[in-house]
Amino acid sequence: MQDQRTMRCWRVKVAAVAAVSLLLSACAPLPRYTTLPVEMRPSPNFGDRRPNYVIIHHTTNDSVEQALATLTSRMREVSAHYLIGRDGRIIYLVDEQKRAWHAGDSYWGGNRDLNSSSIGIELDNNGNEPFAEAQISVLIDLLRDLTARWGIPPANIIGHGDVSPGRKVDPSAYFPWRRLAAAGLGLWCEPPYAPAPAGADDAALLAGLGYDVTRLPAAVAAFKRHWAPEDTTPALSDGQRALLQCLIGKQQAGSSSVSYQ
Repeated sequence: MQDQRTMRCWRVKVAAVAAVSLLLSACAPLPRYTTLPVEMRPSPNFGDRRPNYVIIHHTTNDSVEQALATLTSRMREVSAHYLIGRDGRIIYLVDEQKRAWHAGDSYWGGNRDLNSSSIGIELDNNGNEPFAEAQISVLIDLLRDLTARWGIPPANIIGHGDVSPGRKVDPSAYFPWRRLAAAGLGLWCEPPYAPAPAGADDAALLAGLGYDVTRLPAAVAAFKRHWAPEDTTPALSDGQRALLQCLIGKQQAGSSSVSYQ
């Protein structure tokens, strides 16, 4: 009897230690990779993976505190690797080598699980306002840091709306994609563009860049929000088809540079 009581006691202790260990691991300090100043706020919502893309979001919130409440809530089961405040504060939420839950149902260039291959960056912005200068300046620093350390191609810096057309629209049309490309981050072409071949198919061009074209109008809208935000019409123009062809060529060549006259 004594041996049985001892064994039961030992099992209870082991179970208790395991439970405490699991609880502590969810809030364990994040390993630091970047040399930029960041505030550590570990989120428990992640899994293992290797990054080859960066996906940019806006939070839809009016404050960084609201965004943090969502991104660190076990009930919401949504997270990102980084959150950047309007004031340029970088908040580190999930280990870069872990799988944050930010892209959801997504597709880009044949990849149907962007969560498993991307770093997610949330920008504190409600979607109806320009992005703060301090925020974009720090975002550029962080993107340079991430792409250098992980060897992420500049063309693989894309928006949530690009990988989830029709479901997501972030970052909004206010986001300065051209400015990022001027810093060597992202994909851009400056006119004039060589004309697209006569009869070029819109779906084939958009799919060639990476879009899911099963809902073609949504893919067209996502493309315009990223590369032609001033145009809200539902169809691609000849100039935009030429732009698509230019972007595909640069993507295949591994170039993201913008040439200014």
